[in-house]
Amino acid sequence: MATKHDIANIKLAAEGKKKIEWAERSMPVLRLIRERFAKQKPLKGVNMACCLHVTTETANLMRTLKAGGAKVALCASNPLSTQDDTAAALVKGYGVSVFARNGEDNRTYYKHIHQALDINPHITMDDGADLVSTLHTDRKELADGIMAGTEETTTGVIRLRAMEKDNALLFAVIAVNDSKTKHFFDNRYGTGQSTLDGVLRCTNMLIAGSTVVIAGYGWCGRGLAIRAKGMGANVIITEVDSVKALEAAMDGFLVMPMSKAAPLGDLFLTVTGDINVVRLEHVRKMKDGAIIANSGHFNAEIDLPKITKAAAKRRIVRPLVEEFVIGKKRIYILGEGRLINLAAAEGHPAMVMDMSFANQALASEYVVKHHKSFERKVYSLPEKVDQQIASLKLKSMGIAIDRLTPEQKKYLSSWEMGT
Repeated sequence: MATKHDIANIKLAAEGKKKIEWAERSMPVLRLIRERFAKQKPLKGVNMACCLHVTTETANLMRTLKAGGAKVALCASNPLSTQDDTAAALVKGYGVSVFARNGEDNRTYYKHIHQALDINPHITMDDGADLVSTLHTDRKELADGIMAGTEETTTGVIRLRAMEKDNALLFAVIAVNDSKTKHFFDNRYGTGQSTLDGVLRCTNMLIAGSTVVIAGYGWCGRGLAIRAKGMGANVIITEVDSVKALEAAMDGFLVMPMSKAAPLGDLFLTVTGDINVVRLEHVRKMKDGAIIANSGHFNAEIDLPKITKAAAKRRIVRPLVEEFVIGKKRIYILGEGRLINLAAAEGHPAMVMDMSFANQALASEYVVKHHKSFERKVYSLPEKVDQQIASLKLKSMGIAIDRLTPEQKKYLSSWEMGT
């Protein structure tokens, strides 16, 4: 039976397969999990609806889930993040149902989410909670058949915790983003590098000597700030959290409100997970030629509707670079305000996604084993899973570490042994 799909071009499969294999070279932890899954089949008989960025790294996760016995349907978690050749390869080369096209409109985006849900999932896998949100609003009849879900990103976890607080959550969800081997690495090193990669591919601007304004100093903001600083930028941080703002200042960055930073910045990058972080009032204060990009999950961090309405003219000047003329100034917004690291580049490097998707794969296995004890809450994976993934990653990098001696273990567990 033919694999169900809605993709751009099945003829791109051969090129996509080569790229998937290239990514796998840098994903040794997921490969080890896939080898075990192929033998043990911990996901046998499990239907999985996955709403993720359709990239080469995600393809290797899909291969792992399928090796574990799962039936998988994949849709995109962002209209601009789909790699059409990867989608084709998943359908033709690996028999995975994919519903995703790069540049799809909003109606198609949600149609594809519904097509993924048509698999009647036992487990949902999300990156931003759009799939879970759609299920809760339009497909509630599916909730009783779901063991639990997993969530990949900070924005999605925020939405899910809000649902839990309001008693709106219909099933348990594992917050994969809470795992240390996810957010410490994916958010800091992945977002930090790939965001600037996307900006450079769009603009070819020189970072050295530029003033880069970063909205948000969570793990994504931290990684982005240190990478920009390392490339010679003058970095300004804007924050609403006093502790994070203090940390940014102690890390050597200027900290100020966006209204003060607006006239100073050459490049503005948002990584907060909130809405309208860069507003029209800020844009009016920016210098001619300022560039704005977003690397938070949704495109709502830049108030595009009001900026668009205020613009006397707008035009595309380069691929994924749109010029807005406001007053006498030209302001440039990249990638329609969507995730710039995926809209313009290839997302996080495979080496860091190896750990993130190892967490997703093991979370799925954890759900199958433990779902009967779950309540309608947001859970974290056990610490031992983090340690397992970190150990495998270190081994793949040829790094050995010390072990506690019996004497040291006794000392750490005793309250009687002092100085």
